[in-house]
Amino acid sequence: MIRIEPREMPSKWWTIGIPIISAFIAILLAAIPLSLADANILEAYRQMANGIFGSTFAFTEMLTRATPLIFTGLAATIAFRAKLWNIGAEGQLYLGAMAAVAVGTGLIDAPAFILIPIILLAGALSGAIGMAAPTYLKTRFGADEVVTTLLLNFIVIIFLQMMLEGPLKDPMGMGWPQSEPIVDNGVLPQLLPRMRMHAGLIIALLTAGLVHLFLSKSIWGFKIRAVGENPSAALHAGINVKRTFMGAAVVSGAIAGLAGVSEVAGLRGYLTTDLSPGFGYTGIVVAMLAGLSPIGVVISAIFIASIFVGADTMSRAIGVSSYLADLVVALSLICVLIGGFIARYKFIRTNKGNV
Repeated sequence: MIRIEPREMPSKWWTIGIPIISAFIAILLAAIPLSLADANILEAYRQMANGIFGSTFAFTEMLTRATPLIFTGLAATIAFRAKLWNIGAEGQLYLGAMAAVAVGTGLIDAPAFILIPIILLAGALSGAIGMAAPTYLKTRFGADEVVTTLLLNFIVIIFLQMMLEGPLKDPMGMGWPQSEPIVDNGVLPQLLPRMRMHAGLIIALLTAGLVHLFLSKSIWGFKIRAVGENPSAALHAGINVKRTFMGAAVVSGAIAGLAGVSEVAGLRGYLTTDLSPGFGYTGIVVAMLAGLSPIGVVISAIFIASIFVGADTMSRAIGVSSYLADLVVALSLICVLIGGFIARYKFIRTNKGNV
């Protein structure tokens, strides 16, 4: 017979190593669909690596793709640490992007060092409201935040479509549903000439560092961890659980809103309904792959961005579907979940009579 028991104290290196090993196994497992597609596996992996590290442009494109994933991964990390299941980062991203466009297309005439912080603040506030509303429904009426945040994504998209056909529509856009462009003073500066990598990456990395410090060193972070571990015990210890939930929700939504600001003010320059190919949902995978570690989120986001960018190059080079990247990400999450279970529990073989 096999008995499953929790491990007393999982090794720190074991906990860190599980996501890395899981990601490596997922890449190896990708050889199976590649072989079924009659592709040269070694050439496929070579082309994938070339698409990531083959040139400065390729490497900066990967970091550009990782930038919104860092934001949405951090948003999921903060909420999940408090056992607050934020599935609405996609909608919060678009709320942040809409706020950035509303403020940054001429509403305020100011130099860049004033206008850019205002745009960032507007996007963060908008995203925070997008998460605060369903969290209020949870704490006040017991509504399931998984359902409310998920459904809010669709409401936000429909609202965005209405705005792009109305107040936010670019009169010079030849009828296309897109916003006016962000004014030059509101655009996030490029980090390298003739490259798309922008200052949003620096903001994302700074945000990851701040989140790490607050979660690990501050009283606020301790309260979030306590509520996430056991809300009843936290309440008994004098922690205001509802206020802690709301604080985590506001910060989580604000960071997701910054992802929208980063994309529209740093990369696109204007807003359309296809701004995000699912960054909010992928951020959940990023957070889980990172083990809800803010620093791990950066590494995880870079890994997943590498898979997507590398798969695009591989697809063009050898004619394999770029959907292989989605498969690798899914395999990574499955491997991490299995690895996380192994990290927390051990299997003990016992005699039937001792059970």
